[in-house]
Amino acid sequence: MKLKLLIPFLILGFFSAVAQTKVSGHVIDENNVPIPFVNVLFKGSTEGTITNEDGKFYLESEENWSDLIISFIGFQTLDIPLTKRVNYELKFTLKEEASSLDEVLIVTGKQSKKASENPAIRILKKIWERKRHNGLSQFKQYEYDQYEKVEFDLNTIDSALIKSKLFKGMEFVFNEVDTSKVTGKTYLPIFLNESVKKISGDNILNKEHEDLKGNKNSGFSNNQTIIDFIDDLYSEYNVYDNYLKFFDKSFVSPLSRTGVQTYNYVLSDSAFIDNKWCYNIIYYPRRKNELTFKGDFWVNDSTYAIKEINLQASKSANINWVKEIYIEQEFEVLNDSVFLIKRDYFLSDFAMNKKEMSRGVYGKRTTIYDNYEFDQPKDPKSYDKVVYNYDADVYNREDDFWQTNRLEALSKDEKGVYKMLDTLKTVKKFKRIYNLASILGSGYIEFPSLNLDYGPIFSTFGYNEVEGVRLRTGGRTYFGPNDLWRIEGFLAYGLKDDKFKYGISGKWLVDKRTRLTLFGGNRRDVEQIGASLTSSSDVLGRSLASSAVIGTGTNDKLSNINLTNFGASIEPSRNFEVRIDGSFRTISSASPTFSLDYNDPEALSGVSSEIKQFESRLSLGYFPKRQMTGFGVERKHKNDNFARLFAQVSRGDRDWFDSDFDYTKVQFSYIQPWQVGGFGRLVTSVELGKTFGEVPLGLLSVVPGNQSYFSIYNTFTQLDYYEFVTDTYSSVHLEHNFNGRIFSRIPFLKKYNLRAILGLRGVWGELSDENMALNSTGNPMEIPLVAPDTRMYYEYSFGVANIFKVLRLDFNFRGNYLDRPNARPFGVTGSFGFYF
Repeated sequence: MKLKLLIPFLILGFFSAVAQTKVSGHVIDENNVPIPFVNVLFKGSTEGTITNEDGKFYLESEENWSDLIISFIGFQTLDIPLTKRVNYELKFTLKEEASSLDEVLIVTGKQSKKASENPAIRILKKIWERKRHNGLSQFKQYEYDQYEKVEFDLNTIDSALIKSKLFKGMEFVFNEVDTSKVTGKTYLPIFLNESVKKISGDNILNKEHEDLKGNKNSGFSNNQTIIDFIDDLYSEYNVYDNYLKFFDKSFVSPLSRTGVQTYNYVLSDSAFIDNKWCYNIIYYPRRKNELTFKGDFWVNDSTYAIKEINLQASKSANINWVKEIYIEQEFEVLNDSVFLIKRDYFLSDFAMNKKEMSRGVYGKRTTIYDNYEFDQPKDPKSYDKVVYNYDADVYNREDDFWQTNRLEALSKDEKGVYKMLDTLKTVKKFKRIYNLASILGSGYIEFPSLNLDYGPIFSTFGYNEVEGVRLRTGGRTYFGPNDLWRIEGFLAYGLKDDKFKYGISGKWLVDKRTRLTLFGGNRRDVEQIGASLTSSSDVLGRSLASSAVIGTGTNDKLSNINLTNFGASIEPSRNFEVRIDGSFRTISSASPTFSLDYNDPEALSGVSSEIKQFESRLSLGYFPKRQMTGFGVERKHKNDNFARLFAQVSRGDRDWFDSDFDYTKVQFSYIQPWQVGGFGRLVTSVELGKTFGEVPLGLLSVVPGNQSYFSIYNTFTQLDYYEFVTDTYSSVHLEHNFNGRIFSRIPFLKKYNLRAILGLRGVWGELSDENMALNSTGNPMEIPLVAPDTRMYYEYSFGVANIFKVLRLDFNFRGNYLDRPNARPFGVTGSFGFYF
């Protein structure tokens, strides 16, 4: 994942609580063994909870209650008087009921998977049979109002931190501290966002449309990086689906058809809820360290529709930086057969570790659904309506609008959040902390008064054999996230070659509806060309291989490049892009130990060392199900689970700008991520290409090697740069991340939450005799041109990820062509990153 994951751990704070009645405690049996899933509720109310895996619970209410009921099948019920409004760390011992020991199933250990032996399984099968007939899917068309409230809160702060230097001058923020009803921890709000939408859909057309009516936020409202991170909470889910995806992880739903193999189910109770007789089923995981939940749900006895469901991620679940995930959903009874979602509550606790008292940040989302209407056909084109412009009115609604459209009133504390956060943004110390987080998240240092950003700061230093230590400075124009035009550039200097390099580019969004964009630029630089089969469309784009600090061997096969590029792109339909551009480039060797010479009858010596070439390109890109954020010339991906199809035709013409060669190059690539249920994620890619005509080494298709110690997707880790050169190629890459599925079943390894990754890579290619002859000049620095034409070259890897939560190591094996000079049969590469 990205650096934006660091943002929730920015600021820290804590104070007091407001709720009327609070209770926390620990429930054990007579042998001092914790009892999980015990029912705990205030006597005379429907407000309650269940104990966790360790028998612990926390419960609070805004009302005053005098008694607590603790009950569990097979045990005597306790009626506990509450002498105070706040009762923490209580201990309760449940005694077994002697009369029911032989007739009651105790919720512990493995439960039967057979419907004949377990009534909960019989009910679950009825849910599977009816789930397609419940909810919105039973109507042709639907429409409803949706109110969403998202809040980020700092949690678990002690008095020592309140008095620390960090909060000096910001003590007023602690007036807004509250206590979580789920965890019992104090929290301080640091972000609040509200939105009102009208949702309409057509199940026949399989289309849905969102119309944003209003949006209001405070806190970090102007920083797009933080807003995008918060958008991770917005991922839609349906508890009836087999897998529920949160934070790029697929959790097995307790209502999944594979749930019997993953969860234990127990029929716990039955009762009337909203005049409907319902069964209560408790579920909990069969194994630890898997992406599972624990909790319970109430299901109607006739429609087998879910009335209420609670989901709490297992503490042992293999997910990083998230200590807690808690979900509540309530469904409304419209008539005897229609149950529709009424309220959804989602809480996630982001923290550096899963220790009980570790500090973190709550991300909370409350969604209310109302005013359902059905079977009212609409113009099919209305579902395809796209918003092209940033509507300032939508984001600046008056208070009257919110009074009318809020489907759930703000609490007293939430009303104070806007004022507190607006005041906080005026404090200089807070601004400094906020700006530091912004720099780490975006990689740029902002200068708002100049409308400029300096960066990216992570490219300031680099190293290669030609330049030695490389120093780089750069920047871009930045008026806001929705700029219609942007100019950026850089200046670099190599201490070894004593040369300056530079680049400048600009782009202008001419039409928002079609996203017609004009672009152009120029760059003079030292680069490792051939680092990818499909060339970059960014004039300032430079591969990691060009500046790898350390590697498996000497990398002196670098080139001087002077590239000028101009073109236009358009999006005639959603997620379909057409690009036309022309570029002129001059390429020559940047190292005395590397040759790009080719035979040239027109040269006095018969050999040329420099390539001058104009190339025009037509590129087509299709990205189904891609979601973007922003309205300006630069947008960001909101998701990454979409396919990428790319086709390109490049034409080199000697008649333009006194170019050296005539040729045509055709290329195609297809990258597809596959979510394989609970077995993780598979990413596949296929690349094909052919060059028609005779071209020198600098224009051929080099199979991308990797001489760095970093794991780089779509490269061949055990190949050196220029080890294989082709004019016709086909390659395939497969990488599967099991997300802990394998290591969670190995007893002595499962506690480390490691993740297994398997990779397989292969390439076949050939090089024509004409191109071989063109590039055979007799230069002693000449590279032997070899293509993997006799058989496909392949390599495979086994990786271990999530080491210390941030490190991944890949163990790579070369499958063939081991007789090549200096062939590397085995190698280790790695990468760092913040991933959930």
